[in-house]
Amino acid sequence: MFLSVFEMFKVGIGPSSSHTMGPMVAAARFLDKLRAAPFAVHGLRASLHGSLAFTGVGHATDRATVLGLAGFVPETYDHEKAEAALAEIAKTHRVTPDGLPALQFDPSRDLVFDYDETLPGHANGMILRATDAQGDVILQEVYYSVGGGFVLTEAELAAGKDTDEGAPVPHPFKSAAEMLEMAKKSGRSIADMKRANEVSRGCADSLEKGVAQIWQVMEDCIDRGLTSDGVLPGGLNVKRRAKNIHDQLQAERGMNQSAPHTINDWMSVYAMAVNEENAAGGQVVTAPTNGAAGVVPAVIRYWLDHVPGATRARIPEFLLTAAAIGGLVKYNASISGAEAGCQAEVGSASAMAAAGLCAVMGGTPEQVENAAEIALEHHLGMTCDPVKGLVQVPCIERNGLGAIKAVSAASLSLRGDGTHLVPLDACIETMRQTGHDMSEKYKETSLGGLAVNVPNC
Repeated sequence: MFLSVFEMFKVGIGPSSSHTMGPMVAAARFLDKLRAAPFAVHGLRASLHGSLAFTGVGHATDRATVLGLAGFVPETYDHEKAEAALAEIAKTHRVTPDGLPALQFDPSRDLVFDYDETLPGHANGMILRATDAQGDVILQEVYYSVGGGFVLTEAELAAGKDTDEGAPVPHPFKSAAEMLEMAKKSGRSIADMKRANEVSRGCADSLEKGVAQIWQVMEDCIDRGLTSDGVLPGGLNVKRRAKNIHDQLQAERGMNQSAPHTINDWMSVYAMAVNEENAAGGQVVTAPTNGAAGVVPAVIRYWLDHVPGATRARIPEFLLTAAAIGGLVKYNASISGAEAGCQAEVGSASAMAAAGLCAVMGGTPEQVENAAEIALEHHLGMTCDPVKGLVQVPCIERNGLGAIKAVSAASLSLRGDGTHLVPLDACIETMRQTGHDMSEKYKETSLGGLAVNVPNC
């Protein structure tokens, strides 16, 4: 099993990897399909299903779909150009993607939120259609946004491409047990094995530069969040809090009056800064999703700024270790809130961050696996119930608490020798079963939990 670090950590835009980035990626793939088709395409239509319909407005799914059909992609997204494109589309009822003629597309008519039909492959489904001059459908594709910005067609999902192992790698572990056994036999750390796998699919230089870019985007996102204030979009009138909290913490430094638990506020504020940026539609890194994007960077920033001996040179070790754990969770369970609740998003992120922190603080592979298990275990059963479908409440604070749990889990594991009762594999399987049994109203549909018990305005 191989999932690249660049699949677990992808540069994109907020507020959601599955509901914003995924539909934009799906639309881009559909445009490629049209470019290769022999048909004379005249217009486009799109329908959103399941969770993409129920929380689509709050997650800007409609906006992302329109922009995707206009040729925008998450990696090169430009906010000002996007706003201009949306205004032009609203006026002309046409999209003009590169390599295709101008295509008729009126978002008010041709983009449908279908609340009645849930597509069979995944909770996040969408159908894109191309029409001829008479309005007849001449090409159609079903796409599933399966979490973390990953997109599969109906045929790819049915063929098991989400679990496709690809070309052989030096250390092909599919479970935590296999990972530990390979580490024991090879004498390598989890990060070293992951690095060898990555290099076998690419080159060492591109890996080094790519990982550095991931951290740069994460750090820039934290810094923007710590210096921005105002009200987040969407109608809940949620105020940004990270800047104010950070200003208070900075003012208290050196006063020798802070309580020891104030360190938790530092962890939280770094995570909240990222997720406020995400909620505002800013540039973030999926880690492994947008909704959980604050946990991993917050723990890295905490380690760099507050832990003696921390060095930037070991950030690749942190991210590679975290990616290895995230890959196990995705392969054996899910990182999608629409599929398994928030345990699959913030829970997975906390496990990844705990593993990464444990590794850079000298943990053995057994201690790293223990750290990941502790963090994930204490997120089991967590629902995904965003108020008004927005990635704001409870999502922003939840990332802060996920970071705190990650640090606690790493610390606890380092106090032991890696021996523990519940294996990480058992915890991941428990999460999968729990997500399967969880009521749909608690899986990113905003039909239950806080979403219905808190006023939406």
